[in-house]
Amino acid sequence: MDLATQLELLLDVSEHGTFAKAADRNHIDRSALSKQIKKLEDSLGLRLLNRSTRSLSLTNAGEEMVQQAKKVRELLTETKKLADTFHAEPRGHLKISSSSFFGRTYLKKAVKSFMHKYPHITVEVLLSDHKVDVISEGYEFVFRIGPIRESNMIVRKLATNKLAIIASQDFVDKHGTPRTPEELIKLPAVVYSSESFLSDKIRIVDDEQAGEIKTFNMNAKYKVNETDLIMDAVQDGLGYALIGRFMLQEDLEKQGLVQLLPEYPLSTHSDIFAMYSHRNQQPLAKLFIDSIQSEIGTTPIWETYL
Repeated sequence: MDLATQLELLLDVSEHGTFAKAADRNHIDRSALSKQIKKLEDSLGLRLLNRSTRSLSLTNAGEEMVQQAKKVRELLTETKKLADTFHAEPRGHLKISSSSFFGRTYLKKAVKSFMHKYPHITVEVLLSDHKVDVISEGYEFVFRIGPIRESNMIVRKLATNKLAIIASQDFVDKHGTPRTPEELIKLPAVVYSSESFLSDKIRIVDDEQAGEIKTFNMNAKYKVNETDLIMDAVQDGLGYALIGRFMLQEDLEKQGLVQLLPEYPLSTHSDIFAMYSHRNQQPLAKLFIDSIQSEIGTTPIWETYL
């Protein structure tokens, strides 16, 4: 037993007057309780109790330790109440980072709903497609899309984000419907491009059991670093695009879009994760991650749009 527990036992002995009654209260044997008090005396180097066959009393040192034990009990009680408050009515501050499109589409909705539900919290959100340092910049957690390379982080997968190749119906009417990847890559494409990342390749799983993948280079006619611009350009017929399905906000048909090469399995490493620096998250952070999970759905809502 730790020091706090041993002090609690000493306090119970003092309040109940006998080892037997204190042992009953704690659901342990009298001999086990006596051994713990003896261990407490040995660790402190003090005699805390005067024992005789008929009576039990505190020494001067024992009196002082009982006063300390009362303070420990009060502190533990207040700590438990504080924890219960966090669970019953969360309050505190959350600092969150997310990629821009995911933040505007899903995180925004979850934050508004969360703040209406728990009015005593404050939230700080940074939308950026650049990676942030979770620890040094003080984030409770960040939302990431794609492979996680930080080995010192705890990661919770929120959703599988499969890929899809899409184009506008006008684009298909003009260029025809490609039947193979070889036909597709001859057509103009809209691709995501930033300082650190270029997504201009289509990787098709040729043999799932063997893990063989064929790579095709896209004919990039338009490069942008914003997801909204990709979708806008595709809808305007400037080219086809390889997108993460989370980028879909409604049925393809409603957007005037069609899926190309749906029978070809695409290789992807762009699942969506919540990432944080330690397992002992404050209850507020866990509640919010659960909230964003609810917003996305166990089966991601975007899977219903294809």
